[in-house]
Amino acid sequence: MLVDQARIFVKAGDGGNGALSFRREKFVPRGGPDGGDGGRGGDVILRVAANLNSLLPFQYVQHFKARDGGDGLGRRMHGKKGASKVVAVPPGTVIFLDETGEPIADLTEPDEELVVARGGKGGLGNVHFKSSTRQAPRIAELGEPGEERWLRFELRLIADVGLVGLPNAGKSTLLAASTRATPKIADYPFTTLSPNLGVVEVGGRGGQVFVLADIPGLIEGAAGGAGLGHEFLRHVRRTKLLVHVLDVSGGVEERDPLADFRTINAEIAAFDPEMAEKPMLVALNKIDLVEARERLPQLRSTLAGEGFALHDISAATGEGIPELHQAVVAELREIDERAAEGRRAEAERPKRRVYTLGNVDERAWEVTRHAPGVFIVSGVGVERFTRMTNFAHDEAVDRFQRLLESSGISAELTRQGVAPGDTVQIADHELLWGDQDESGDLPAAEEAMLAESALSGEP
Repeated sequence: MLVDQARIFVKAGDGGNGALSFRREKFVPRGGPDGGDGGRGGDVILRVAANLNSLLPFQYVQHFKARDGGDGLGRRMHGKKGASKVVAVPPGTVIFLDETGEPIADLTEPDEELVVARGGKGGLGNVHFKSSTRQAPRIAELGEPGEERWLRFELRLIADVGLVGLPNAGKSTLLAASTRATPKIADYPFTTLSPNLGVVEVGGRGGQVFVLADIPGLIEGAAGGAGLGHEFLRHVRRTKLLVHVLDVSGGVEERDPLADFRTINAEIAAFDPEMAEKPMLVALNKIDLVEARERLPQLRSTLAGEGFALHDISAATGEGIPELHQAVVAELREIDERAAEGRRAEAERPKRRVYTLGNVDERAWEVTRHAPGVFIVSGVGVERFTRMTNFAHDEAVDRFQRLLESSGISAELTRQGVAPGDTVQIADHELLWGDQDESGDLPAAEEAMLAESALSGEP
């Protein structure tokens, strides 16, 4: 059973809390701070496993969580780093953010890895907060919560050649005749309910080899989800070449082969216009039947005039299949050569710097008036700092207030009209705005350094 869609929840480990501790040793009556840092939480990592070919395991397990980091201890002992959670996925898995539908990765190579949820940073112990004016800091950070999100997987088969066509056009028979694959074959539509793969060897041992995929039959309206269309059209996307298998006999329903041909091509183009640009060979199948031989001349004349490469075959008897294989190999060779030329040309172009979501400015922030009396402060650094502040400690609250002042956030809130009693929301914390104590106990230079380091996640 091929399961080619899945939805999972991933949660990275939380960072461990920093320790609030002081040396307590004989003959050291005024020992300084010695609280160690919390350990970083483990990541959730997707890793491609070559032995997997389905997303079936995710039908039974949908939640994956990495280990939390250990808390820091006294004597500057750091907490243990949390173990990462490795999730195995089959080659050809495309990863989407479930909430937005945004694709974030396409995993195809064995052992390829992607971190989909990063573990939280460990909180700093109070040893980091000692300064010339604060000899006994009673402040330690909480661990940063690990990232969490819902993901959606789509498995797209990795094959060189995809067989497309109406149900009962003879695709499964052609696959069986070309490879050692044993798909279910019968004389009625939708025999194939899941894609089948087979390896074709051309020229015997040491000759050319390509992977052939039998895609379940399409019908009119497939691009809109009719029949099995939406379930399996995605598998055509990865193929380099399409072989359109056309029942020239018209079948028991006396269908028009030319109309069938145009129907399938229209559905492929409607689903993804780029797929319609793929190279295509046309296999005129069932030429062993009298009805097919009668229709063949007119059909060949029309399609050849439109520039299609045509091959007369009988999947049932094997007639014309070796010639079709040779044509496929030649076309694949040309496709690979064009791709190699494109890669060479790309390598010669000046490299353009590419920014990813991980390269955001952590010191940047924004203040937005959400509603009367409600303000939202957003930004990677300030949100992390808020989550890692232990508001149960007065010194931590003072540090947080100094950050708002030194970074300019307080000034921007004031400019936008914040008043005592208003709500200021940062990350998942709602803070009640009041008169701020601007006296502080640090010199201006230290205040500035505090804001820079705190927003960037440093002590």
